[in-house]
Amino acid sequence: MTTPQEELLPGTRRALLHRIAVAQAEGRAPSLVATVVRGGATVWSGARTSVEGQSPDENVQYRIGSITKTFTAVLVLRLRDEGVLDLGDPLEKHLPGTGAGAATVAELLAHSGGLAAEPPGPWWERTPGSLRPELADVLGEQPLVHPVGRRFHYSNPGYALLGALVERVRGASWEDVLRREVLEPLGLSRTSVRPSAPHAGGWAVHPWADVMLPEPAEDLGRMAPAGQLWSTASDLGRFASFLAHGDERVLSAQSLREMRTPAAAVEAADVAGGYAYCLGMEIRHQDGRTLVGHSGSLPGFLACLAISVEDDVAAVVLANCTSGPLVTAVAADLVRIVAEAEPRIPAPWKPLREADPAVLDLVGQWYWGTHTFALRLSGDGLVSLGPLSGNGRRSRFRSNGDGTWTGLEGYYAGELLKPVRRPDGSVSHLDLGSFVFTRRPYDETAPVPGGVDPEGWRGIG
Repeated sequence: MTTPQEELLPGTRRALLHRIAVAQAEGRAPSLVATVVRGGATVWSGARTSVEGQSPDENVQYRIGSITKTFTAVLVLRLRDEGVLDLGDPLEKHLPGTGAGAATVAELLAHSGGLAAEPPGPWWERTPGSLRPELADVLGEQPLVHPVGRRFHYSNPGYALLGALVERVRGASWEDVLRREVLEPLGLSRTSVRPSAPHAGGWAVHPWADVMLPEPAEDLGRMAPAGQLWSTASDLGRFASFLAHGDERVLSAQSLREMRTPAAAVEAADVAGGYAYCLGMEIRHQDGRTLVGHSGSLPGFLACLAISVEDDVAAVVLANCTSGPLVTAVAADLVRIVAEAEPRIPAPWKPLREADPAVLDLVGQWYWGTHTFALRLSGDGLVSLGPLSGNGRRSRFRSNGDGTWTGLEGYYAGELLKPVRRPDGSVSHLDLGSFVFTRRPYDETAPVPGGVDPEGWRGIG
């Protein structure tokens, strides 16, 4: 479903058009098309082209390169959710004999499996996949260039292995599984392994002259799960909405939150740049905003999908040139323009229908040593614990149904919050992973580790 573009203010629409016009002109792109999605619907699309009277629209296919990896990752997470495999399983358990079987499924998804960045032999993106008919041709004689699990090292062959894993477990080709389990349920009818008209041609633009050279569009064969797909701005907008909100026919919102969580150790430069890799998705911190998604490139094409989950705004940018416009920056700017000009309207506050008195007995001020914390109960039934002021450890907690709570994020993710009661039923303290939270600083009536000096608080005399 597409909502009218008039839903955005005229000034916002002009700012979006100006941004892609600058990108196309300064980046010398033969064409550039972009879409913005808000609240699960397309609210703006625009395009610029060097060919008068032939401007592409959001339904023209471009090659999307490594955004393909996010589609492959969705297929793998589906297998996990079905109980067919565990992300901690070594590849060897499900796909034996590759020579890279010590890497786990999660490590391959996060590019921390130690594999080389590219397959051996001629440049795989500009040569036919028939040159690499077997996985051994993709991996080479020495697949590993780093110890397994030690560092983030982007690996295209790693996603070829994940595609082969999907094929082995499903007993069907990666292309067929992708179409049946993701593309058709999400209505991505213009996303395909091979181009379908209307589609853009890929071009190389000369770095020192305003002339162009056509790029080959090869079928990548075994490397297809790493970068084969063609898609449109419209289809990728729908895919972005799915990645932000989930769809139980394909993958739950909870599994997609896991996909959007950093999963690989990065180098200092990446930390400084605000970049990390998740499970088939990239995460970037830019201008105070967290963006998740993926970028992609193949000879003749550039692509980026960026989502601000907090703002509920996503942007897709596609161009048909080998280099030129910085599509990741353009996509980030499109998200920022909409999020800042027309900020998200929060849902109305609503009280809980009912509250457990035992939980209400826990809310309020608590002390960890002399640090002041507040425990709050929110309308979604979760409790949150965080510093009363300033920065510090904070987390939301989900009820386990037995009076205990499990942390959902941050330092306390997975940790157990347990209210400890006295014989008369009153709350003595909170136990959080061995930390004791009391109603008063170092409450002498609670079992504070190390005990409390019996003479109590005092001045210096």
